[in-house]
Amino acid sequence: MALTIVIGNKTYSSWSLRGWLAVRHTGLAFREIMLPLDTPEFYERIRDYSPSGFVPALIHNGTTKVWDSLAIIDYCARLAPQKFWWPDNDAAFGFARSMTAEMHSGFMALRRAAPFNTKAKYRGLALSPAVAADVKRIDALWSEAIERFGDGGPYLFGGFSAADMMYAPIVGRFLAYGVSLSPAATAYAMAVRSNAGVSEWYDAAKDETLVVAADEIDPATTMLGDPA
Repeated sequence: MALTIVIGNKTYSSWSLRGWLAVRHTGLAFREIMLPLDTPEFYERIRDYSPSGFVPALIHNGTTKVWDSLAIIDYCARLAPQKFWWPDNDAAFGFARSMTAEMHSGFMALRRAAPFNTKAKYRGLALSPAVAADVKRIDALWSEAIERFGDGGPYLFGGFSAADMMYAPIVGRFLAYGVSLSPAATAYAMAVRSNAGVSEWYDAAKDETLVVAADEIDPATTMLGDPA
């Protein structure tokens, strides 16, 4: 079984992290193709792998193409059904799917103001009202999932799951920009950052040298997002 995951730079590509975690979670052998973001090479090559023109993309057995992180997660769940992806309990499954869909389409204020950047390290930043609302909502989602369905494990639904894969880049944003969270959400964020797959991704990102200007914020920034 030949699996290839096409990703962008590990320093910056939040959606690539989600798809890559899914492929790694299968336990199957895979190879990576990294296309440097925001470069001529990226735009020249990406359509060979991804019909949408975006990363990540999964190539299975040389012919089957799957693009979009959530689609890759679901496809990988078919490849390795013995792994934990979604909770079995109906209420937990509904909550997991809903919060994952909300992540897939929402939290745009946070995503615009705080680009994913494994090397960023800010502290003491104020949050605009829109960004603060996104943070509050995410904290509430995490806290409720852990309280209702965490089963004593460190992750949202006990074991590392598809929902954690989808929220891993949000964890990265919160840690990079020094966002304050509730105790439950803080403990969860640290558990995700310590996850073996996430740590492997961050370790690899340390060796990258390409700077994507669009994903860097001004070092003098004092607020994430635009003031009301």
